[in-house]
Amino acid sequence: MIFLTILILSCLLGLIISIFFLSYFKTFFIYRDIIAIDQQKKEKPVLPQSGGFPVFLGILIGVCFFLLISIFYFPINNSLILVSLLSILLAMLVGFFDDINLSKKPVKNIYGDLEIRVGLTQITKPILTFIAAIPLMALLVGDFLITLPFIGSINLGYFYPLFFVPIFFIVFTNATNMLAGTNGLESGSMFLITLFLGVFCLLNNRIEAAAISLISCFAIIPFLVNNWYPAKILPGDSLTYLFGAVYATVAIVGNVEMFATFIFIPWAIEILLKLRGGLKVRSLGNLQKDGTLKKPYNKIYSWTHIMMWIPEWFGKRAKEYQVTIAILGVELFVIVIGFILFL
Repeated sequence: MIFLTILILSCLLGLIISIFFLSYFKTFFIYRDIIAIDQQKKEKPVLPQSGGFPVFLGILIGVCFFLLISIFYFPINNSLILVSLLSILLAMLVGFFDDINLSKKPVKNIYGDLEIRVGLTQITKPILTFIAAIPLMALLVGDFLITLPFIGSINLGYFYPLFFVPIFFIVFTNATNMLAGTNGLESGSMFLITLFLGVFCLLNNRIEAAAISLISCFAIIPFLVNNWYPAKILPGDSLTYLFGAVYATVAIVGNVEMFATFIFIPWAIEILLKLRGGLKVRSLGNLQKDGTLKKPYNKIYSWTHIMMWIPEWFGKRAKEYQVTIAILGVELFVIVIGFILFL
C-alpha cells in the first residue's frame, strides 16, 4: 500500500513537472527556431518540435522523488534506476541533436515535401545510441537468464550485457520513430506501451522497472494532449528516442524482454513495410480538399496507408485523427494478446 501511494505521488509529480516545462519549452522552441512543418494540414503550419526535453524533466524529477521517498520504506536498487536514467537521457540527446540540425529555409526532402529539419545521418544515430547503452552495459544491468517460448530458460552469461543489451537498446530506440506520420500517433503509442509495460512489470514485482515506465507514462500525458489533432507541438526525434530508450531500458531492467518484444509487433510490421519500399517511402497521406487523407502509393508501405486504404473499400476516406485512433486500436489489441500469453 505504501509502495503504491509513493508511486502514484511520483507519477502525479512527473505529470505536473511535464505540464510546467512543456508550456515553457513550446515558446522557447519557437524563439530558437526549433520548429517543423505539420505536413498534413492545408495551411502547412510551422510548429515547435522536440518534445523530449520537457517530458524527460518530468520523468527525471518524478523518478528522483520516487527514489528519495521509497528508500525510507522498502529496499530499492538506486544505482539501477540512476544508470537507467543516464542511458535514457543520452538517447534523448541523440534525438535532440537530430531535431536541432535545421536548414535556414525549407527544402524538399526525398518525398518532395518541404522540410526544415536536416537531421543526423542514418549511420550516426545507431552509433550514438550504442554510446547511450554503455551505462547499462557497464553496470551489467538485467538478468542473464531469459525465458524463450517453447525453449525455456537460457543463461546467456556475459553475452547478455555485452551484446544483447546494446543490440536490444539500439534496435528499440531507433525503431520507435518509424511508426509516425499523424498527430498524436507517436505520443499516443508511447503512452500505451509505457502504461501497459509498467503494469506488466508491477504485476511481476519488478519495482524499479514499473516505476520508470509508469512515471514516464504520466509525464507524456501533457504532451499527448498538445500533440493530438490538431497538434500544437510536434514530437521530433527527441521524444521518440526518449521513449524508445525508456521502453528498452524498462524491458531490460524488468527482465520482461519477451513481453516487450511481442507488444512491439506493430513497429516490427512497420519496419518490414518500410523495407518493402527501400526505406524511401513516406507515411504521410495526400491531403484532400475536404480534409481527408488519401494513401500516397498504390501499394502499402505503412500502417498509416492501411488505415487510409480500408475506408476506401466503403467509398470513404479517413481524416488524420481517425488514422491515429485506428493504429492505436491495433496496438492496444496486440497488448491485450500479450497479457494473455505472457502473464
